[in-house]
Amino acid sequence: MRMSFARSVTRLQPRSRLPMLDRYVLRQLLVALLATTGGLSALIWLTQSLHFVSLVVERGLSLRVFIGLTSLLVPSFVAVILPITTFIVVQFVYQRLAGDRELTVMRAAGLSPFFIARAGLLCATISVVSCMILNIWIVPLSFHAFKQYEFQIRNRMAAFMLQEGVFTPVSPTMTVYVRSRDRDGTLHGIVVEDDRQPDNPSTVLAQRGTMLVVDNQPRVVLYDGSRQEIDRKSGRLNVLTFSRNTIDLTSSRGDQARFRDATEMSLHELLHPDPQEVAPRDRGKFAVEAWRRLTAPFTAFSFAMVGLVAVLRGAFSRHGNIIRPAVAILSVVSLLALSLMVQNLASRNTSLIPLMWVEAILPGIACALMLFLPELKWRDAGAQPGLDAPAMTETGRS
Repeated sequence: MRMSFARSVTRLQPRSRLPMLDRYVLRQLLVALLATTGGLSALIWLTQSLHFVSLVVERGLSLRVFIGLTSLLVPSFVAVILPITTFIVVQFVYQRLAGDRELTVMRAAGLSPFFIARAGLLCATISVVSCMILNIWIVPLSFHAFKQYEFQIRNRMAAFMLQEGVFTPVSPTMTVYVRSRDRDGTLHGIVVEDDRQPDNPSTVLAQRGTMLVVDNQPRVVLYDGSRQEIDRKSGRLNVLTFSRNTIDLTSSRGDQARFRDATEMSLHELLHPDPQEVAPRDRGKFAVEAWRRLTAPFTAFSFAMVGLVAVLRGAFSRHGNIIRPAVAILSVVSLLALSLMVQNLASRNTSLIPLMWVEAILPGIACALMLFLPELKWRDAGAQPGLDAPAMTETGRS
């Protein structure tokens, strides 16, 4: 009877590629993973978005622009927390299965640790693939879009957010005042304080003007005004009247140049950086960023294996066991700290980069051997794969 039950739950169902037991556990894992990852990402997004409130308030931007800007950071949040949430979900779901005696029933039915852990392994594989896609493609693109958007807000878009009766700092070296604005966009009573040339600041007054975009740069065309400058040598006020004048509202040319960060570069650009963009002393940091993107996804597998070992290995306790979950949590925290330390050392000495692979993969392999090696020994001894022999040892312990 025990054999028939084990075969029924591990048999493939019609139109399904997964046995009933795997679908039952995997469904719980994926639902919990989506909920946990989404909730933590939303929480991190709320806390990080507070850093950009001052930018929105100072520039007078709308709520839509604020949400559009900060939402570009969400993929990077997901890529960072997905390995951690994978561990949390695997630990929680399997611990709940153990508390509800479902694991006991599975073991009594003759299922081996590998068959029980297979849903967790599938969940970990999905997390690894998702992290790999995020780290290699989605996160660099979204972070590059975020940096570009932020740059436009700081240097270009603010020029279009001129408020009536308010001195608006469109850049660190330029302030614009507009008395009124018509429905067609015509500006009236314009005052421009231009300090882009520290040795020769000027004040521009105009009766009216209009906004234009030339070569993706905001400019204002002024009509019937004057430009006032003070000669530093003689202290004399020079006034130049004009009927039409065009002023660029962006920062100085030096401030307009934006150098890309390592997080927004592609994998090929990190491994083969442009000498004009990356200094020789920074090549190690860019190489570490590239290998971090490749190794970080595998930590999801290692963390999941830590959770599986904490639940599936060892004797079952009717009164619960807080020691193994606590040890698993401390192990994951230690692995996270070790990862940061290895990355810091590798950025200083690139010969230590292989340690990043060791730190990411070795814990998962070690946990897999601890959990599945007894089953392999039973198979070598001639026991039926996945059934009876390993499960008998578990039920005997309980």
